Amino acid sequence: MHNFTPEDLVQYLYNETSQEKTTAIKAALETDWTLREMYDVIVSAQKRLEAFELSPREESVNNILRHAEKAISELHPH
Repeated sequence: MHNFTPEDLVQYLYNETSQEKTTAIKAALETDWTLREMYDVIVSAQKRLEAFELSPREESVNNILRHAEKAISELHPH
């Protein structure tokens, strides 16, 4: 049994682990099916997150534009 956390696996997924830790996680993923299952869940979640196309609501954009117009008119009164 290995003591890798979900955070370790996320770092591994994004290539943010040291060479030693990367080697240890790779070896563990080949033999520890519970760890492999946890890693697969993380990979699946990453793929679903990447598929999202996030954009602000139109109301939020309009509020920002109104605020910007107000700030500009206060700086440069007619």
